[in-house]
Amino acid sequence: MNTTPLLDAAPQAAGGNNSMIIMIVIYAAIFAGLYFFLIRPNSKKKKEEAQLRNNLEIGDEITTIGGIVGRVVAIKEDDDSIVIETGSDRNKMKMKKWAISTINTVKETAQTNAPEKKGFLSMFKK
Repeated sequence: MNTTPLLDAAPQAAGGNNSMIIMIVIYAAIFAGLYFFLIRPNSKKKKEEAQLRNNLEIGDEITTIGGIVGRVVAIKEDDDSIVIETGSDRNKMKMKKWAISTINTVKETAQTNAPEKKGFLSMFKK
């Protein structure tokens, strides 16, 4: 009786398990890369835009996503909209807050004496 075929089957099964583990690791690495390069920056951008719209004040100069430039004259929280005034004849328009692209008013921020964030390589700089 020849027992060599049984001995040859064991290394093949172990090799198959290793290749399956490698494939799982590769798929996990691809998913992690997609998360860190596509999903995470997009969610950060959405949070910054929401913060920008929530910090809107009356008198701010804004630009809408359609390119309309105006000054905020009213903020209506109940229907999440604003009223802006545009042009020299002071036309008023009501629009939703999500249509705000940028706030052009420069606001002074309070300077705090917070320590500067330092990275790993900054300890080598003098």
